[in-house]
Amino acid sequence: MKSKNSYYNDVYDLVRIIPHGRVSTYGIIANALALGSARMVGWALNQSFGEEPSVPAHRVVNRKGELSGRVHFSTPTLMQELLESEGIVVENNQVKDFDALLWRPDF
Repeated sequence: MKSKNSYYNDVYDLVRIIPHGRVSTYGIIANALALGSARMVGWALNQSFGEEPSVPAHRVVNRKGELSGRVHFSTPTLMQELLESEGIVVENNQVKDFDALLWRPDF
């Protein structure tokens, strides 16, 4: 079994390669790493704030394209603002054109 730090680093490494202007989901990240549940990916990303500022956690949303992690950002609107700065349209805390913007690792 992997240590917490090793698991978190694997999550961070994968999230760092989500392309600018695209999003992925907690479940896709968990499945790609074959390391656990979507919830564990959320916990790892929650721990990245302040510790791993280079992790674009704003690019990870839930399976419906909702900004479910927004409550963990320093302000309630920061996740949306970061996505919009990359050209992603967000309406009612949900990524518009979610299916077209969804990124999956190709390995």
